[in-house]
Amino acid sequence: MFDDSAYSTAETSLIDEVEDKPAKDTTTRWHGGLDFGLLLLRLVLGGTMGAHGLQKLFGSFGGPGIDGFAGYLQQLGFTGQFTLLSWITALSEVVGGVLLVLGLFTPIGASALLGVTASIVYVKFSGGFFSAAGKGFEFELLLATVALAVLFTGSGRIALDVNTPWRRKPMPFAIFGLLIAAAASVLVLTLFR
Repeated sequence: MFDDSAYSTAETSLIDEVEDKPAKDTTTRWHGGLDFGLLLLRLVLGGTMGAHGLQKLFGSFGGPGIDGFAGYLQQLGFTGQFTLLSWITALSEVVGGVLLVLGLFTPIGASALLGVTASIVYVKFSGGFFSAAGKGFEFELLLATVALAVLFTGSGRIALDVNTPWRRKPMPFAIFGLLIAAAASVLVLTLFR
């Protein structure tokens, strides 16, 4: 008969020599340039939009404050509730900017900034692409595009969001955030313009 004891001993010794290695988790792996680039995008977009929000809220950095911004909204063709819209815009810019700078709840911050900038692009669209006396929309289009890029790429590893589902798999959260930003823009433009 066949003696399988020698076979099983040889098989066991081969298996014993193989070391089990844990599977690499590529969602938390450092991506060097990518993570640093996302940090730069978040810092510049969040800082820029946050500063604009502070101009509107408190008149910081030579800004108009809530009442001055309400008057500017009237010049842009908005028809009512200027003070409410000023507060909504300013708070969206400040909160969204802070969230992006910290890399905390990045989809919410990017969505808030995307909603604001998309609305501004729509309002300024008839003034042409280039800024002539502040009527062009190229700057706001750039900000909206960066917000959209951050929304779809996530925060990167240099962020407080590093171990969250929306950083590891940003696409479902990005699509949801895009829908929220679009709905908010349409709502603001429909109700206030």
